[in-house]
Amino acid sequence: MNQETKLELETQAREIRKGIVTAVHSAKSGHPGGSLSAADIMTYLYFKEMNIDPANPKDPNRDRFVLSKGHIAPALYSTLSHRGYFPTSDLTTLRHTGSYLQGHPDMKHIPGVDMSSGSLGQGLSAAVGMALAAKLDGKDYRVFAMCGDGEIEEGQIWEAAMFAGFKKLDNLTVIVDNNNLQIDGSIDEVCSPYPIPEKFEAFGFNVISIDGHDFDAIEDAFAKAKATTGKPTAIIAKTVKGKGVSFMENQCGWHGKAPNDEEFETALKDLEVNA
Repeated sequence: MNQETKLELETQAREIRKGIVTAVHSAKSGHPGGSLSAADIMTYLYFKEMNIDPANPKDPNRDRFVLSKGHIAPALYSTLSHRGYFPTSDLTTLRHTGSYLQGHPDMKHIPGVDMSSGSLGQGLSAAVGMALAAKLDGKDYRVFAMCGDGEIEEGQIWEAAMFAGFKKLDNLTVIVDNNNLQIDGSIDEVCSPYPIPEKFEAFGFNVISIDGHDFDAIEDAFAKAKATTGKPTAIIAKTVKGKGVSFMENQCGWHGKAPNDEEFETALKDLEVNA
């Protein structure tokens, strides 16, 4: 990746992170930690990788994205708004009564949302169904699903993975946001899903492990996923929960808590300093 492109993506990811903390602060509730850890990969997906058109969000030939860990809706909403699906100013309505930006993604009311999600463990099954539908219909669109590393403690994830591997769904890419923290603590202490790569390999996946904040590594991983035939791909992205905000980084307490006014100002300053 050339430096100009990398700088553009880093700048865009920083704006998306600002949108995340702005939305959660305005709502006085939400999930900033995992939203911030996923921001770089979501930036790359929506600004470089996926075949999408904000002016035609229901294009039947578009690539699909399923946010299986639907509680990090602020990351998806901020990304969609910066990509042009709806005004960024609407982010301040997150979780407000009457707002279309609900606490979890809603495909019926939010432009660009391909699947309503939030019940952990279920989104990957929907993504697998989309990928299978593309194969059956002879379509070449691709399907991407983002799961949490705590979420993959759910058994339905592995049923979906087994089916995807068995059906050789090479148009499916699963991204595991491996920030090592869930609501009750570190995942290895709550109910360890480790080793994650070997588990996906056992279900017939091509597995790629990366630094989920390195755009060069992200680009290389998605290129390899696209070139892989005969099996789905799982990208295990090592990330930092709360990435970019000093007092949130690697703190499970920020899994589902909104910053107060002072913390919000600090967060925005952190994101400027990290430019």
